[in-house]
Amino acid sequence: MTTGENFGFGTQIRKSPYFEATVRWGAKAFSVYNHMYIPRDFGDPEQNFWNLVNAAILCDVAVERQVEITGPDAARFTQMLTPRDLSKMAVGQCKYVLITNADGGILNDPVALRLAENHFWLSLADSDILLWAQGLAVFSGMDVTIREPDVSPLQLQGPQSGQVMRALFGESILDLRYFWLREVELDGIPLLVSRTGWSSELGYEIYLRDGSRGNELWEKIMAAGAPYGLQPGHTSTIRRIEAGMLSYHADMDAQTNPFELGLGRLVNLDTDADFVGKAALAHIRDEGIARRQIGLVIDGPPLKGPNTVFWQVTKDGAFIGKVTSAVYSPRLKQNIALALILAEHAVLGEGVEVVVDGQPTGAKIVDRPFFDPKKELPATAKVA
Repeated sequence: MTTGENFGFGTQIRKSPYFEATVRWGAKAFSVYNHMYIPRDFGDPEQNFWNLVNAAILCDVAVERQVEITGPDAARFTQMLTPRDLSKMAVGQCKYVLITNADGGILNDPVALRLAENHFWLSLADSDILLWAQGLAVFSGMDVTIREPDVSPLQLQGPQSGQVMRALFGESILDLRYFWLREVELDGIPLLVSRTGWSSELGYEIYLRDGSRGNELWEKIMAAGAPYGLQPGHTSTIRRIEAGMLSYHADMDAQTNPFELGLGRLVNLDTDADFVGKAALAHIRDEGIARRQIGLVIDGPPLKGPNTVFWQVTKDGAFIGKVTSAVYSPRLKQNIALALILAEHAVLGEGVEVVVDGQPTGAKIVDRPFFDPKKELPATAKVA
């Protein structure tokens, strides 16, 4: 039997509660995310994509570490971290938010979860927001406690994920609305579940609140999902680029602001709430942006895999930006990409060139998302 001993980055990289289970179920390679192992390979990535869009996959995303914010000033402090207005965020609700620095740059794009009036989680992308939040708390004058709890999420994603959830938790779980959460137990295992995920398919995230029971939880979900075609898997680069979903460090970083990405809806500057970066973001809004994110369809044969470096984008021989994420979509039968280019060149239908592995290749600027542009699948999909 294959064990996790075949993989090793050193003791400074943490293993998730599901690590041995993922190896047992066929994980072949890992990378590092938030200082933890994350499975990146269960075989053919195209098959993983089809498993996701046709049935369901279970992904170990314990790397989505939680920053827990509690205390009398928890709501005010959480608002200070993000330009999105949280004043109407209800207990039990989730919201996609941005964490910005004093210059308006994006430090992370977590999902915020409100467990109670003064109890929040930030479910993180890949950056050290725990340290950022703890540092801000020291000088905030607010009464808050910032810590990382024993919480490890799984993603159950795909059109059959609702059937698997019904098998696990009963009919009542199907009432869970898009971007809402519920605290539950499964055979005594303490959990929180939310109807969220990084796939743009119908899906759920299952947050384990006792790391000692990771193996048990994984096996229970896989057993419940067997009649519905559930497969172990990893977050699909193909599907997330089809959906125009952003990956931190690839499509954005601390030098990228929300307006460049078309995420102005997540910046509420007309509220009384103060937040880090408010003055800078107001200035950017008023002055306009120099760069803009676009979609590209790239000519040529199918890409052999996602880009591992930023590819140059040129127009008439001049550098105008970079491709941040690119992949071949077997469903669309196209090479699709997200790119950040000079705003004056961001014109739908215009031709540009992308330097792919040193070779200039034709490309066309298109709108994104590339598939399901109204996001109907994750928001309105019904369980059969």
